Amino acid sequence: MKVAVIGAGPAGVRAVEQLLRAGIEPTWIEEAPDGGGRIYQRPPAGFTRGHRALYGADARRARALHAALDALKPRTDWRPGTLVWNIRPREGALDTLANGGTRGELRYDALILCTGAMDRVVPIPGWTLPGVTTLGAAQIALKAQGVAIGARPVFVGTGPLLWLAALQYAKAGAAPALVLDTTPFLTKLLASAGLLWNAPTFLRGLRYMASLRARRVHIAEDATPLAIEGEGAATALRWRDSGWREHVTPCDAVALGWGLKPEAQLADLAGVPFRFDATQRNWIPERDAAGRTPAPGVYLAGDGAGIGGAEVAELSGARAALALLEDRRRGFDHSLRAHLDRRLRTEARFRAALERAFPFPAHLAARMPDETILCRCEAVTAGELRAAAREGAPEVNRAKALSRVGMGRCQGRVCGPPAAEVLADALGVTIEQAGRLRGQPPVKPLPMPVVA
Repeated sequence: MKVAVIGAGPAGVRAVEQLLRAGIEPTWIEEAPDGGGRIYQRPPAGFTRGHRALYGADARRARALHAALDALKPRTDWRPGTLVWNIRPREGALDTLANGGTRGELRYDALILCTGAMDRVVPIPGWTLPGVTTLGAAQIALKAQGVAIGARPVFVGTGPLLWLAALQYAKAGAAPALVLDTTPFLTKLLASAGLLWNAPTFLRGLRYMASLRARRVHIAEDATPLAIEGEGAATALRWRDSGWREHVTPCDAVALGWGLKPEAQLADLAGVPFRFDATQRNWIPERDAAGRTPAPGVYLAGDGAGIGGAEVAELSGARAALALLEDRRRGFDHSLRAHLDRRLRTEARFRAALERAFPFPAHLAARMPDETILCRCEAVTAGELRAAAREGAPEVNRAKALSRVGMGRCQGRVCGPPAAEVLADALGVTIEQAGRLRGQPPVKPLPMPVVA
């Protein structure tokens, strides 16, 4: 049986671990030069900062995952630096691009997609200026390159990653000029009881916040970012506090992020149907609690199947592998299956509370000024998308045809969610009715010689 595992983050590592225990040697494909995922991204060889400095409270978990990764690689058909840019489910084939130039094809009987997630952003005026990144990119710069995006950066958004990234920068010596959280404190407080489903993680989050305050980092909650200002580069953030007073905070970089969205294009190409998750306000591929999808032979795990975090990714990676083994009538650990099911049910309750505590600010996306660049790849403004709505676009794919929103390099991975919010508001329909941008191959740009 030919099994392919796509992704070598927490979900991919634990999925491969269970497959090897059952005697199945999978082909293991990772787009990055090495595994670990974004949360446990490894620095280049010779990097001197240790696990504690890089991953903080997650250092022990990162070290364990890296050790497992290194032990598993030699026992698999390990293919780092390889992009899966298309899936042809009828043929059971993957189209790949290795090391930026070698095109290939891989046949499979079963597929476990562990494709992870990416930042979800709300475009604001000035977000295309040099010096503006996502929260995830700010973390990557620190972990993978040992550099900060600025000496006095501003962090804007909501969710645990906002506070974690800000604290990591403060500890690295680049104290944030401002941490702006769009969520009111009362909203977080009302969701706190549900966060006790994972008390250690909840308490860790409180420590992040307390540590930033102890370092006298300027924190604004229930605040609204208005614009990033600067000539040629970001030099200040203009924002409004909960009392509707405007402020300008000087800075030399800005990191934006309002939670995460699944990287689910490959699931789309594999024929997996999608559903709208109102709690996460995300479109997610359909799967059962074990990771099975309606597409034969396709399993999902980790944040690419719905945002759950690194701990859930490890659990769901192992669970998806057990589901595959069960479906193929291979031996597996039944007690482990029961343990994973219990943990995943508990974590689902925690995640639901977390989404209530840090909701996506749909109103900010829906009501962005007309002149705001919404799709930076094609330089499409929010006003142009609203014009497409007036021209009769009933959902985002038709709006894409009329305005070119989502037709650029990222294929809507960045602008798709806020574009749907703008369109839904303009049409007076629900965000679910506005739809989602369908996945198209190649999922990422390919070099022209490869296409030729």
